[in-house]
Amino acid sequence: MAEEDVVPKTFRALVESADRKFARVRDLPSCGRAQGQHYFQKVFKAYMRLWKYQQEHRAELVKAGLNRWEIGEIAGRIGQLYFGQYMRTSEARFLVEAYIFYEAILKRRYFEGCGVKDLRVRFKELRFYARFLLVSLILNRTEMVKVVVEKLRALIDDCKANFRETNFKEWKLVEQEILRFINIDTTFTIPSSRPFRYCAMLNCHPNSVPYVARFHAKKVLKFRDAILMSYHRNEVKFAELTLDVYRMLQCLEWEPSGSFYQKHPAEPKENGVAVDSSGASGLIDMNLAADMTDTALPPNPRKAILYRPSLTHLIAVMATICEELPPESIMLVYLSASGKPGQINTSHVETSGGSRRTRKSMLTSHSSLEQNCSSTESHINGVKGPSDYYNDYLWLGPKGNGGSSNLYPGDIIPFTRRPLFLIIDSDSSHAFKAGSL
Repeated sequence: MAEEDVVPKTFRALVESADRKFARVRDLPSCGRAQGQHYFQKVFKAYMRLWKYQQEHRAELVKAGLNRWEIGEIAGRIGQLYFGQYMRTSEARFLVEAYIFYEAILKRRYFEGCGVKDLRVRFKELRFYARFLLVSLILNRTEMVKVVVEKLRALIDDCKANFRETNFKEWKLVEQEILRFINIDTTFTIPSSRPFRYCAMLNCHPNSVPYVARFHAKKVLKFRDAILMSYHRNEVKFAELTLDVYRMLQCLEWEPSGSFYQKHPAEPKENGVAVDSSGASGLIDMNLAADMTDTALPPNPRKAILYRPSLTHLIAVMATICEELPPESIMLVYLSASGKPGQINTSHVETSGGSRRTRKSMLTSHSSLEQNCSSTESHINGVKGPSDYYNDYLWLGPKGNGGSSNLYPGDIIPFTRRPLFLIIDSDSSHAFKAGSL
């Protein structure tokens, strides 16, 4: 083997090895306290070796034909790792690191300047913009969101003009989703609006609120885990993050305030790596052993985000988290869904100009059902019997999917053996009141 071939072959071998490990981590379930931590360490070390190798041998690799978009793809994979770990742990440091990687890719223009005819690279750039938008949304970087949206829109238009035989309808839908999201969300429409995150500068610290402990004379429960689920038709969303879950996600986190998050302006180096004097950027130091936590703030609760899950999947996730809930801890469950399918169909008929007779029969049927339920309750002196736990429900399914998609109050009773804080955002929320379970 010629000496000039050693560096490129070693680089390709490192890329293939890192990609195999990345695929294993990407397919792991996001819920569970110990899920994927061992594999995450291994894949992170693989990309650390890969990144350092391309830094040390940049000249030889460029001479052998290394493209800038390939460097950007490596950095993008590391950003994906950080974001995936944030979704599993809810640790803000991982989210910040993912943002730093994506921002560096954008500023160094790794994907720009490549051949217009390379459709494969163009799809990589589209996916990069979509991932960067999601990270920027969660971090409330509104200005960056607007910048990336414009770049995404320009790229889609460019791709449609240069690749007429390819259908970019899905990416046009992505553009429409993000535009609808930012047009409705108050964070973007009202710049002076207060952030949803709990901010130590605007709110008092939990330790300074003594009355929190008076309800638990013997023990104080710690908020450790949360499940955020949404299932509606025609939801305002971006990717699999709906607007209601997005706002709940913000409400359950601390606004970063420690010195770790006080970033300094980045300065470029010759090899295109962003130098950050705070030492937190993963582009410079990808050391998981480093203490990058914000000690001034309590940890964020772990959150399992479920977009349109099946009923069995939702119950499985609740069971997993409930089983792994640490002692003296409480789990929050936020369920946003419609009530009975008949209620949804009624409003749909009204908006689509259905006949008055159809609407009247539907409303009459629904009214009689409510009367039957109320009469049953009054029959047992206001105390619900076992059958009443299954009169009302949340509807988790497509149109006409039947009872297999109904979440009844009785389905949640087994999970009340552990401390549970339940939030039901639905027109059937009355069925899940504390006195009913």
